[in-house]
Amino acid sequence: MIRFALSGDYIELIQLLKATNLAESGGAAKKMVDDGLVKLNDKVEYRKRAKLRMGDRIKTGSCLIVIE
Repeated sequence: MIRFALSGDYIELIQLLKATNLAESGGAAKKMVDDGLVKLNDKVEYRKRAKLRMGDRIKTGSCLIVIE
């Protein structure tokens, strides 16, 4: 599990995937989302720029990210 400390009001999904090194690049992050590999609060998320806020839980593969 990765605990991600939010510095502003929100972070966009593809930015989070890059910031946590789950995606090598923005293109790789977009592909992960397009392919339905990312869940936001237990639902598949297809919005690349979904705004993630404190308390959100993102899962991809066996990795869980909690926004704090």
